[in-house]
Amino acid sequence: MATATISSEQAPPKISKGRGSYWIKTFGCQMNKADSERMAGILEKMGYISAAEELTADLVIYNTCTIRDNAEQKVYSYLGRQALRKRKSPHIKIVVAGCVAQQEGESLLRRVPELDLVMGPQHANRLETLLDQVDNGQQVVATDESNILEDITTARRDSKYCAWVNIIYGCNERCTYCVVPSVRGREQSRYPKAIKEEIANLAERNYKEITLLGQNIDAYGRDLIDTNEINPKSTNLSKLLTYIHDIEGIERIRFATSHPRYFTDQLIETCANLPKVCEHFHIPFQSGNNDILKKMARGYTIEKYKKIIDKIKSLMPNASISADAIVAFPGETNEQFHNTLEIIKEIEFDQVNTAAYSPRPNTPAASWANQIPEEIKVSRLREINHLVEKVAKKRNQRYLNNLEEVLIEGVNPKDQTQLYGRTRTNRLAFLPLHTSRGISLKPGELVNININQVRAFSLIGKVD
Repeated sequence: MATATISSEQAPPKISKGRGSYWIKTFGCQMNKADSERMAGILEKMGYISAAEELTADLVIYNTCTIRDNAEQKVYSYLGRQALRKRKSPHIKIVVAGCVAQQEGESLLRRVPELDLVMGPQHANRLETLLDQVDNGQQVVATDESNILEDITTARRDSKYCAWVNIIYGCNERCTYCVVPSVRGREQSRYPKAIKEEIANLAERNYKEITLLGQNIDAYGRDLIDTNEINPKSTNLSKLLTYIHDIEGIERIRFATSHPRYFTDQLIETCANLPKVCEHFHIPFQSGNNDILKKMARGYTIEKYKKIIDKIKSLMPNASISADAIVAFPGETNEQFHNTLEIIKEIEFDQVNTAAYSPRPNTPAASWANQIPEEIKVSRLREINHLVEKVAKKRNQRYLNNLEEVLIEGVNPKDQTQLYGRTRTNRLAFLPLHTSRGISLKPGELVNININQVRAFSLIGKVD
């Protein structure tokens, strides 16, 4: 991995003008959202401007997700519209980036010959070079594995107050249902010094909250070589959190996504001892049944998972816990499905992202004969979603009449009389534009609000 640590946020690059307009459509996870922000920064450095509408843009990028089949299929419907546009206006550039691009490679060109660039997620920082090749008349496919250079681009952040910061790319796990390792490549950790400099630059620009990102964030640091910064043999997420904690101006630190196999007591204790680390943990459990977890190759038991949650709650009683769960995995019996429901009831998650199992290319589970019928998938997904909402609403009752710190992020697009933000526990909260004494509130402020109404997945309150 390259060791460059100079950020272009320190010295804004010269911008060439007149390249046209761009539109980026992002599908999938937070990693994709962060990649899209970096690509937008590269395009604006090149002289592109953000388009008002998708169907008027001169350059369109679909940053894709292949974790579920329905997300992948949506991409093809969008590409069909753009292909029609390009036949009438040949100057339009169409780019497929992200995980579908990595998975399908050159076959995308055969399916959609109007494409100009197919680019895997490891090549996001090379966008300018790849577009230069397109401008020279080439149809480009960039899906080879490569080292991801330190991010020396200026991301065009979607928020002015909360920022994603990648700390590790790729994944070395081999879960039998998951396509991520084959499309995002092997684990590559960024160096601590580079991460700290990026966060310090964000603080100088008045960002208040940062979220450290990784496909398997708890694995951070185990691939690093000697840097003379921090002893690489002991560099891990706990030490990184301590290393960046005291950056002046940053008020909140989050991280995602965790893996129970690597979630240690040391990490929990570090989070409990660092005031800026928010009391919210996203730790997927995927199934409440050990036999299913073994077939998934997750590398832990549900008993180990519950010990992690118990440890968190013992040190941080008010912490919120969110997770991911998959229903209708091949061979899952009705009893095994109900084991998952029981775990949700027992742990009382604040939020669970649910999905019915979807066979993905080049994954072991996709070829198994014991696939669950579609009607059972739909039924189980409906049942688990009903339970998740019920439990979340019950969990939210603990906020009623409480004083909660909220970082205001913007005006509610559905109600211009309200602001919105998030609590330290990552619960969405809405509040009036003015305090009860008539003082105007604005995005970027940290305020304490009295919660007077709770919903399943949001809170409503006011500032006195």
